[in-house]
Amino acid sequence: MSSRPHLSGEQTGPRSHATLQHKSAWDSYMRKGENTNLRQLEEKALSIQVDADGGYLVPEETEREISRALSDASPIRAISGVRQVSSSVYKKPYTLTGPATGWVGETDLRPETNSPTLAEMQFPTMELYAMPAATSALLDDSAVSIDQWIAEEIQIAFAEQEGTAFVNGDGVNKPRGFLDYNKVDNGAWSWGNIGYTVTGALGAFAATSPGDGLIDLIYSVKSGYRANAHLVMNRATQAEVRKLKDVDGNYLWQPGIQVGAPATLLNIAIAESEDMPDIATDAYAIAYGDFNRGYLIVDRIGVRVLRDPYSSKPYVLFYTTKRVGGGVQNFEAIKLLKFGTA
Repeated sequence: MSSRPHLSGEQTGPRSHATLQHKSAWDSYMRKGENTNLRQLEEKALSIQVDADGGYLVPEETEREISRALSDASPIRAISGVRQVSSSVYKKPYTLTGPATGWVGETDLRPETNSPTLAEMQFPTMELYAMPAATSALLDDSAVSIDQWIAEEIQIAFAEQEGTAFVNGDGVNKPRGFLDYNKVDNGAWSWGNIGYTVTGALGAFAATSPGDGLIDLIYSVKSGYRANAHLVMNRATQAEVRKLKDVDGNYLWQPGIQVGAPATLLNIAIAESEDMPDIATDAYAIAYGDFNRGYLIVDRIGVRVLRDPYSSKPYVLFYTTKRVGGGVQNFEAIKLLKFGTA
């Protein structure tokens, strides 16, 4: 048997064996509370996070299942850039001033260029938790996939908390949302600020040619960011937008051209986020831009679960934690529409 050819995609070697061991030990811990094998595996891996009071790391496939569920449920995560890190802070350098450049003739002397000036962005990760509950009957049912169950249970809780933080978070024990940054009129925009355009009416679209405000917003973003751009708004704002028409009486909003495709406004995909503000005087109710390049979500590798069969008998609680950070990484890529006159 040892000499048989391996099937395509079949995992072999110590790594796959360790993965299977972790999966088996994880299943025993989740269903029955047996943690001896799981603790030994984490100690063997020299994990700096080994701590029975802090729970145990879920297997890789369980973490992937949770990540997939979150991407489906979180509108901002679905369109933003996402990076996985193993440390508590992700540091990203960016250029304040680039090297001097210019044109020269074939035989001209090449002047010495200045070195670029760099600065650093930091994206710390914060702890996010949920506590789903299960009955003993569910845990004893071998037909129930524990991986799928835990992903489905924490999906909504994590997605709601993340969605709020990615839009409005103040950066204190949570990611910093793109609406928390300093906002300036796009004509006076500078790096570190979020630029905005105005509708020309307080708490409303302009009475005449209301779509012009959306066009001004779209073209406030450089062309390189428009190809993959989204309009972000909540459902109340989208309801108002759906009523807008052009001079010929055609709706600016169009449904998706196929099942599952997003609706578009002026041929731009819409991401619906309930955490965006409603239309009101001087509210920044619509955001636009390439969020994949403009907003960065940082996931620290490793989701931990602590089994608690005592606090809410007869239910078993699973204290589940992950570390997430986020913030604007490119201030050129995202602009806002302000429902005001200045």
